[in-house]
Amino acid sequence: MKKKWAIATLAVCGLVLAGCSTGNSSKKEESKSSDTSAVAKKQVFNMVEGAEMPSADLSLATDEVSFSALNNCYEGLYRLDKDNKAIPAGAAELAKVSDDGLTYTLKLREDAKWSNGDPVTAKDYVYGWQRTVDPKTASEYAYLFEPVANAADITAGKKATSELGIKAVDDYTLEIKLAKVTPYFDQLLAFPIFFPQNQKVVEKFGSDYATKSENAVYNGPFTLEGFDGPGTDTEWSYAKNDTYWDAKNVKLDKINVSVIKESSTALNLFKDGQADQVTLNGELAQQMANDEAFLTIPEASTFYLEFNQKDEKSPYRNANLRKAISYAINRDSLAKQVLANGSIATTNLMPEKFIYDPKTKKDFVKEAKSPVKYDKKKAKEYWEKAKKELGVDQVKLDILSSDSDVAKKMLEYLQGSLQENLPGLKVSVSPVPFSVRLDRSNKGDFDTVLSGWGADYADASSFLDMFTIGNSYNRGNWNNEEYTKLVRAAATTDAADEEKRWDDFVKAEKIIMDEQGVVPIYQKAVAYMRNPKVKGIVNHPAGAKYDFKWTYIAK
Repeated sequence: MKKKWAIATLAVCGLVLAGCSTGNSSKKEESKSSDTSAVAKKQVFNMVEGAEMPSADLSLATDEVSFSALNNCYEGLYRLDKDNKAIPAGAAELAKVSDDGLTYTLKLREDAKWSNGDPVTAKDYVYGWQRTVDPKTASEYAYLFEPVANAADITAGKKATSELGIKAVDDYTLEIKLAKVTPYFDQLLAFPIFFPQNQKVVEKFGSDYATKSENAVYNGPFTLEGFDGPGTDTEWSYAKNDTYWDAKNVKLDKINVSVIKESSTALNLFKDGQADQVTLNGELAQQMANDEAFLTIPEASTFYLEFNQKDEKSPYRNANLRKAISYAINRDSLAKQVLANGSIATTNLMPEKFIYDPKTKKDFVKEAKSPVKYDKKKAKEYWEKAKKELGVDQVKLDILSSDSDVAKKMLEYLQGSLQENLPGLKVSVSPVPFSVRLDRSNKGDFDTVLSGWGADYADASSFLDMFTIGNSYNRGNWNNEEYTKLVRAAATTDAADEEKRWDDFVKAEKIIMDEQGVVPIYQKAVAYMRNPKVKGIVNHPAGAKYDFKWTYIAK
């Protein structure tokens, strides 16, 4: 999803989800939202985006801005709440799932309507899903439908779209057949590409569908207004949708969006009262950190050092060398002094506040806590062990990265701290254009590369799958059979047992962190200035970023 391309294009740019606020409404704020005396008469929210919206088409969107717009102007079977839990939305209730976990039966709300007055029916979901997986549509996110029966063969052109595992039993009953048990399927049902589409409207506008706000109809809390062209328009709005089934609980009348790419310009608009929310870069975030309107929101994105272990003679196959390097990095200092945008130090591959134990509700990171921390003494101990095992007095290490200004500062910081804390480690740096970095990473042409990954959906598999044996994203070729066995068990034999599956993932995370198969450095966060009167914005670390259904302006 968006996080993957964001990290691909922005990885190690100092970002591409300080005391970390989730940015979501508190329980106190929620109680106030139902109290009309706490709500201002004028319910207009003005926000700044850093980029244009590339697509308003549910089947074609691929980016953060588009998905946030679609998530607020449309609605699927489920919607993610403030705790990132999938709750019924277009569905009247949660799905009835067969004993084998392969069949989902859902009853739809009979009061759900499109903004043109048409009822939202099961056929709209069937059409929307079939349109997205149709090879003719060329949806980049059709691959997310692979858990659905026959989806992979349809996108490959081997079967007709009519064979997709979804059918309208009647106008308000939907049946979905899966190809395999998918524990995170409810998360997917809350993701925009799984939303319904009005066939009559799509076919009416043809190639012009969704290229302007008036060339579409909407079934979400808001309707899109003033959108004049994908990738070019710099101003649009979300207006309250009076035909929405739950309109009575939508407080905002309008959300005005302006695209401002210069952080300093956006900040000036905020100070002048012309914007209620803007994003800050590192330098401005430092300047405004003590302001009451400042907040940071962590995202489900982790950045890490990946070592090239493909060659049998590679010194980076030595776990003690990797541990020495990991213990030698002062992540807190790097996050606060170099990134300075609210990103937080981490020693885990999995992000914080991302997924939780199905039984205890404990954060995954706390259950699978990494043993690593900044410790110069331990770093030198592991360094001496590594040199002895390798039979060398020194090791040369080159760090590959993109060539943004912040990336260069990070490289300079890592180079200095590693050489200072590990005498005999000779560190060079290779900042290169992103396309070159990506090409070299894919070819295995690196010693160490500063990489990043972000989640499309809230499940441990979105991170841990990458480092199984043979996975194309395991570019450093770290191989551990027990790790791979655990991750694959979570996807197969243990897929239907959430506690066993969770245990598989926790054990796998501990293995890769105990060996420092990769060395996590920081979890991305975004720094904002937000008007304190704006309450109830729900930020999701994975999936569509913003949900404004419960947002309101307080008095």
